Amino acid sequence: MTENNKAIAVLGNVTLDIICKTVDDVPRYDSVAFQEAAVTPGGCGSNTAIGLAREGEAVYLIACTGDDDAADILNQTWDRMGVDTRFVQRFEKQGSGISIGLIDSDYQPRFIHTSGANANLRPESLKPVILKELEVQLLHVAGYFVLPGLLVPGFEDVLSLAQECGIFNSLDVVTSPAMENPEYLWPLLPFLNLFLCNLREAEILTGYDDPESASAEFHAKGAAAVIIKLGSKGCWLSESGQGLLIPAPQVENVIDTTGAGDAFAAGLLTALRKGENLTGACQAGVFIGSRAVQYLGAVNLS
Repeated sequence: MTENNKAIAVLGNVTLDIICKTVDDVPRYDSVAFQEAAVTPGGCGSNTAIGLAREGEAVYLIACTGDDDAADILNQTWDRMGVDTRFVQRFEKQGSGISIGLIDSDYQPRFIHTSGANANLRPESLKPVILKELEVQLLHVAGYFVLPGLLVPGFEDVLSLAQECGIFNSLDVVTSPAMENPEYLWPLLPFLNLFLCNLREAEILTGYDDPESASAEFHAKGAAAVIIKLGSKGCWLSESGQGLLIPAPQVENVIDTTGAGDAFAAGLLTALRKGENLTGACQAGVFIGSRAVQYLGAVNLS
């Protein structure tokens, strides 16, 4: 357990990732060769939880897997990395989420994905009263738009209860076709202490392609504080009517940007748990996120 005996809970999607590099084009009939591959745990929930554990945090993962070899690999890795999996549900006769990531010459991933058992994650999977008893200080919802079981009315009631329990709530969205109809996201914003997305996601959700205007729209819908991730440019933090650009350090040896946003979240949450303000936490986030682009795959297991 970390200093102050406090913990962080992450609710989100989990997958087994197969990352292939370099793949710039996939022809209809011909085979494709690539130079490197990595098979690792993936999914925003798993990535963030492992990132937090690597930073020395006590972390509870709230997620769903199938009953297959992929689930065995995931659980073995989570145990080895120090992630507490007591809230991970394993569903019989179902497959776990699988993602195949194709990394192009610009180090950007394109994913072929199946949700698998992730679809079983629902509002009732989150139990704020139990988390309070476990001294959870922060709750992070990761990969919201690829969790169909959360795209329903009523999730805001659970987040409200978490706040009543004294838990700091944050949510990150992840790109998905479900973003085209964000009706279930808007009722959540007033019950979040912090809302995160990247600039592309912000444009899809608000119609604005600049972080200042997009943040204003999120605030108008009830968000208290907003972070818009800007990749190599860092992030935009907006709170209390003020916006601030927080630059990222320059990285020379970029290999793969998969999971950089989740690494950012892990650095951010670690800093918040230690008492940093949002500006300092964003600085920690961009540092950890910039480190994540220097290895293949979403997480560093070494």
